[in-house]
Amino acid sequence: MDKKQQIFETMPVPKAVASLALPTILSQLITTIYNLADTLYIGQTGNPYMVAAVSLSFVLFFILNAIANLFGIGGGSLISRMMGAKQPEYAKRVCSFSFWSGGMLAVVYILFVLAFMDPLLSLLGASENTIGYARDYVTWVIVVGGVPVIVSMLMGHFLRSVGYAKESSIGIAAGGVLNIILDPIFIFPLGMGVKGAAIATMLSNVAAMTYYLITFMRIRRRTVLSIAPKNYSLPWNYVRQVLSIGFPACIATLLASLSNSVINKLTSTYGDIPVAAFGIVKKIDVIPMSVGMGLSHGMLPLIAYNYSAKNYERMKSVSRFGRFVSFGFSAFCVVVFQLLASTLLRLFISDAETIEMGSRFLRIACLAVPLMQMNFLTNTTFQAMGKGWQSLILTACRQGLINIPLLFLMNSLFGLIGIIWTQLAADALTLVISTTLYAGVVKKLDQEELAGSGEECVTID
Repeated sequence: MDKKQQIFETMPVPKAVASLALPTILSQLITTIYNLADTLYIGQTGNPYMVAAVSLSFVLFFILNAIANLFGIGGGSLISRMMGAKQPEYAKRVCSFSFWSGGMLAVVYILFVLAFMDPLLSLLGASENTIGYARDYVTWVIVVGGVPVIVSMLMGHFLRSVGYAKESSIGIAAGGVLNIILDPIFIFPLGMGVKGAAIATMLSNVAAMTYYLITFMRIRRRTVLSIAPKNYSLPWNYVRQVLSIGFPACIATLLASLSNSVINKLTSTYGDIPVAAFGIVKKIDVIPMSVGMGLSHGMLPLIAYNYSAKNYERMKSVSRFGRFVSFGFSAFCVVVFQLLASTLLRLFISDAETIEMGSRFLRIACLAVPLMQMNFLTNTTFQAMGKGWQSLILTACRQGLINIPLLFLMNSLFGLIGIIWTQLAADALTLVISTTLYAGVVKKLDQEELAGSGEECVTID
């Protein structure tokens, strides 16, 4: 049994999770840091309009992430389950199909953004003070740099799905470190401001894409991974399985993007300073979420593989361990954010009004993090198991059916501060739904174990 197979089948659960999750968590944190770097360095200019513009622009970037999730998480989950079911040839075809489908959809989106950039930015809440900066950022990060972004994200998902978490993380980390180095050079000595930050990000993503392409070529004979166009065709049964898991993951990102758009739009009615303040808060608040995301991405292949191999006890152990670690870390972050809110805001901007407002926002927003983590990890478990409708229900409730209506209600009742409290209320309600759905799935698995049989989760037409 080789080392990769040991990780999936026999390695103790904490060690197996750590071997896949720690590199992924590290890469997610570096990604977060380099995303923070744009805001942090731009904030040092003392111009809150630049900060607000970058915050608005990230909504359009999230849609690229949604496309990557559609084919990266959907394809990656199925690849891991096929490995557990000992179907390597179809795993190879799933990889190629997911890669090229994701790339083609991303190109369509990039052309759409290029054609309708100003109306889209205005719709997201850009004012006459911020739209020029936002236009520069979107042009370089999405229009010019969109293809490298999607290629890097997809390949990162595929590498993790077969146990190459370290290789996946190196690409993200290298791009992040390069961005942190290039940002201050382009922003300050070259005097390019927001455009400089965007160019630095684009160049970093090109570097990451180059690394992933080289890595894929190097390991292609040792894994089931393939991006060869000849392997693109895939039976509809497998296309359906990719989409059934990828679609909820995609919708989750789109709804998060829509939710952020609604927040920006509602917040912008109170002025540009609240937009800048909440934009910084979201950047800080994403640190514990990055750890949770890295942990869940590391757990997903383990859960998928063992679910397909019908090793349900190991699968449930992975899920329980992930919840324990994630909740503990997110609770620690809440304490830190409560105590150091003003200090953290000062790292990003020197404007006193933005710091004061952002500190109040951060102390409220961080309370939702532990609940958010539990919902996120439950959804990851559903994705890994191929439970598409449970994942879709949870996604639709958390960011769509609950969060967005609550934003309008809380804004009408309590004004600006009501917008900030909304996420905590939405995640508390969603936790009840996610716990109920997960309990139902676990009960069915327990019944299958008692009966000593169960239907295959991966089938060939």
